Amino acid sequence: MHAAVYRGLSVVSVEEVPTPGIGPGELLVRVEACGICNTDLKKIEYNLLEPPRIFGHETAGVVVASGAGVTQFRPGDRVVAFHHIPCLECFYCRRKVYAQCPVYKKVGITAGFEPAGGGFAQYVRVMDWIVERGVERIPDGVSFERATLVEPLNTCLKAVVQCDPQPEDFVLILGQGPIGLMFTMLVRRSGARVGVTDAIGPRLDLALRCGAEFAWNPGAIDVAAEVRRLTGGRGADLVIVAASAPGIVDQAMACSRPGSRILLFAQTSATERIETSGADVCVGERTLFGCYSASVDLQKESADLVFGGDLPLEELISHRLPLVKIRSGIDLALHPGPKSLKIIVQPQRWS
Repeated sequence: MHAAVYRGLSVVSVEEVPTPGIGPGELLVRVEACGICNTDLKKIEYNLLEPPRIFGHETAGVVVASGAGVTQFRPGDRVVAFHHIPCLECFYCRRKVYAQCPVYKKVGITAGFEPAGGGFAQYVRVMDWIVERGVERIPDGVSFERATLVEPLNTCLKAVVQCDPQPEDFVLILGQGPIGLMFTMLVRRSGARVGVTDAIGPRLDLALRCGAEFAWNPGAIDVAAEVRRLTGGRGADLVIVAASAPGIVDQAMACSRPGSRILLFAQTSATERIETSGADVCVGERTLFGCYSASVDLQKESADLVFGGDLPLEELISHRLPLVKIRSGIDLALHPGPKSLKIIVQPQRWS
């Protein structure tokens, strides 16, 4: 089969590699679509993991073989698979902090080499504990491309549940890439007022269609002043940092009121550093917290939200590329243009 292999030094090479074999309790899935995620971009761009690896974890496809003992899935089933699933028994799982579970930290889908998701390949091996609890069927009529959004939507839904926005809240979302736009859709469902920021004009237009009441370019408008004007001089009740850029946490602080909550969602690299005023947190009684990855408790709900069609998720998909063009997709995701949002790789396409 063909796969996009990370070779180190930010190099990704489309190569011929062995199709993975499967064992008891496992599935072999033909990958029809896989989204390019910002966490994979960071791993490639900043060489955060040892090569060789095959990345890609927003994976949707068709079961082509099942191992001994698999009864819930069979060849021909259209599925989306999560690459992390917790044990549900350890210290962290009992406290529902699933992303810190040692089993969760193991990657359960591979296309070869050290397991890393494998979705940037034509076939993936889905391991037994993922098959048991981490695979969802895709209903007829739902595209594979839309189905790739189940995992990223789950991560956003997990964060929104943790933030618990209330109808009287003013919520500011910094960044309106695909993740920020998902936050906009989900927070709007809570009834809260939503303001958003982004430097790319078409994203602001889309944010308004996705439920934002206010959309600002922070390079052109004093966002903190606007938020204070709209909140009786106080500031935002909740700020979601859905982008990673120098100074963005300071911006979140400046836009928030005393006693507010500030969620860091995009700060996933160990190389990123944050400096902010201790008094803004302590004296201002702000809560600064993080949320990372998906929740198995929300797996079915996130799948239903994607498959149900109530959220305008198709508008997030801007590019569909064959595997051979993955490097251009990575470059576009790293340096987005006015019309680029979610980029989907289709490994079975050749042109």
